[in-house]
Amino acid sequence: MSLFRKLFGSSISASDEEKETQENNFFPENNNISVDERFIFNFKKNGGKFLYCENAQEVKDQFENILEENDWFESEVLCYDSNLFGLLDENKLSYNKPSNPKFLLSSCENLIAEEGSILFSSKQIKQHKPNELPTDIVVLATTSQILAMKSDGLSAIKKKYERDYPTNITAIKYFEKAKEEDFTQYGSSAKNLYLLLLEDL
Repeated sequence: MSLFRKLFGSSISASDEEKETQENNFFPENNNISVDERFIFNFKKNGGKFLYCENAQEVKDQFENILEENDWFESEVLCYDSNLFGLLDENKLSYNKPSNPKFLLSSCENLIAEEGSILFSSKQIKQHKPNELPTDIVVLATTSQILAMKSDGLSAIKKKYERDYPTNITAIKYFEKAKEEDFTQYGSSAKNLYLLLLEDL
């Protein structure tokens, strides 16, 4: 997708970056921007770490980079998604009943553009509340999972699971501790979150 290449493919000079920052102050109010761009802007504003991947090999490479950056090799991992076990096996990570997991590896239900959040359900995190999950989280999602609003995400869940409707639907949107006291974050636990976003459109 050229949008992501356009956003992340080229380096920008300091003056351009400053100009872009000034423009970005008004970014959320601009109704002409795409849902994808709105999500990326809000997600990064919330402190999330975003890694765009064009194919499955790039997902593997970026995941290995995350492991190396955090020294997570040969660690225990919390993971409930059997589709992701192969990624853990390749990197010799233990996920069978971990007693002290270093991080959570998970898929998600949807990515919500309006608030830059990630929507989970019991299909990914069982009955854990966000504060019961590891501080460090790596999420694998696809570009087709980006939706405009939380209500769209809830509708998508309803449509996806006609019979086996999941419980514990929750959104995580704070990815770094507030620098100052912020009442909007009261009762939420900040997560160090990496998003591996795989192109599938």
